[in-house]
Amino acid sequence: MNEPLQVKAYAAADFASTDQALVERLDQLLRDADRWPAHGDCLIDLGCGPGNISERLARRWPRCTVVGVDAAEQMILEAEDRRRQNSIPSDRLQYVVAPLPWHAPSSQASLIVSNSLLHHLHDPQKLWGCLRPLAGSHCLVLHRDLRRPSSSAELDQLCECYTADAPELLQRDYRASLHAAFTVEEVKEQLRDAQLDHLQVRELEDRYLEISGWITGCQAGLDQPSA
Repeated sequence: MNEPLQVKAYAAADFASTDQALVERLDQLLRDADRWPAHGDCLIDLGCGPGNISERLARRWPRCTVVGVDAAEQMILEAEDRRRQNSIPSDRLQYVVAPLPWHAPSSQASLIVSNSLLHHLHDPQKLWGCLRPLAGSHCLVLHRDLRRPSSSAELDQLCECYTADAPELLQRDYRASLHAAFTVEEVKEQLRDAQLDHLQVRELEDRYLEISGWITGCQAGLDQPSA
């Protein structure tokens, strides 16, 4: 996801509704647990791309520090350009070019999210294995991604429904992403291998899956997940 044309296409695409839905879901999970990000907390957006969700997190919780992480340098350059254009201070929103697994130099996170990252990873444990080292003592994680269709006919139907009017590049990438996506059962097995099987995995709508729950970071000196 580092080609300039690809970066520009994703930056120009309108993902506002799905991006906002993720932030609203975070609100719901925090409300259900009666836990909220506190002043100075670190919120991490893994696979942040051009910064769509990172910016929403920074605006939703302005007293926190948001860190967006992506392996694609061109995506981070686009995200930084947006941050400056939208006058968001760098002490509230920071971007890092780094592949997974990534380990923060200092802060332990109270919130870790990713959106459409998992299917890009040849080794899913690069995501799951970095969560505890990044997490603080009570960290909410929320990861959303596509899920693989059960048949080629279903895949064709999804492409026709959601990308028929999109640029050719996005149509191509969407089809490839559906092919590369995981099923709910495959994700549950990944979480068992990572000893994160207390996290909830559920199907969303006709094409997404969601992984959510609370974890305790290994930096806190605890090996067991928080309640």
